[in-house]
Amino acid sequence: MEMKPRVIVTRRWPAAVEQILAERFDTTFNQGDAPLGPTELKAAFLNFDAILPTVSDKLPASVFPDADVRTKLLANFGVGFSHIDTDAARARGIAVTNTPGVLTDCTADIGMSLLLSVARRAGEGERQLRAGQWAGWCPTHMIGTKVTGKTIGIIGMGRIGKAMAKRAHFGFDMDVVFYNRSKVDDEETRAMGARQLASIEEVLAASDFVSLHCPGGAENRHLINAERLASMRRGAFLINTARGDVVDQKALVAALDSGTIAGAGLDVYDGEPDVPGALMRMENVVLLPHLGSATEETRVAMGMKAVDNLTAFFEGRALPDKVV
Repeated sequence: MEMKPRVIVTRRWPAAVEQILAERFDTTFNQGDAPLGPTELKAAFLNFDAILPTVSDKLPASVFPDADVRTKLLANFGVGFSHIDTDAARARGIAVTNTPGVLTDCTADIGMSLLLSVARRAGEGERQLRAGQWAGWCPTHMIGTKVTGKTIGIIGMGRIGKAMAKRAHFGFDMDVVFYNRSKVDDEETRAMGARQLASIEEVLAASDFVSLHCPGGAENRHLINAERLASMRRGAFLINTARGDVVDQKALVAALDSGTIAGAGLDVYDGEPDVPGALMRMENVVLLPHLGSATEETRVAMGMKAVDNLTAFFEGRALPDKVV
């Protein structure tokens, strides 16, 4: 009987997906669901044909062994792969796949949730009410910012950026401006009347809400820094559902503290799960624990996409979602 490929799943995945993995492969699951450390990850490269990592697994060059590497595929659970050193994978002949497309809508939904919550002070209001501090309706109580008809600036007009823009434009009659490294001109953007501007600074200066949808990783690290925050409007809000490292958190804290910008809605952080205490203490910030893709439907679809890549790889077919 032919041996099934040995694979390791670094975190718990939805039960429906784990069941399929158990049937098709010789699968090792992480029952405790604690992120694997560098030593365990390094060992995985020597003992398994494929590793199924997530954003919570740090895979810098240092965890890739130099010799006796058994692993031939990293089938990532998620669309972003900045936690994987793709050069180190390429150098060792290891393929890398991701799970694009299936988490677009749910991530955009969370982006819109953050935007509405921070503009209308929903988090702040709920905390006040739960603490028994609400004295009743009054004309000046917890006045927020109107969303409808404002301008949203999208940084990174890929699938999720477009989905966010679509919600903002068609749902809330918002004007859409965006920055993208390559030219984007298609039916979707034209239907929204979305305007591509030449620089990030121009988008920041024109927007009441700025939503980040660019990849993480070295080239975009601290893309939003003190200077760029200073070029935003004083009444503007920053929304980040992309990657934590895209924003310089110290600069963000300073900008929020000084009133350079009005507020922020964040789903991702630099060095997750650590969140700066200064952000935790601020009322004009809405903080979510990386819930972008956290719906039953999406997490199962992400898992199934990883399974498709895994299956294609071991059957010698082209990888549906090849990154490396």
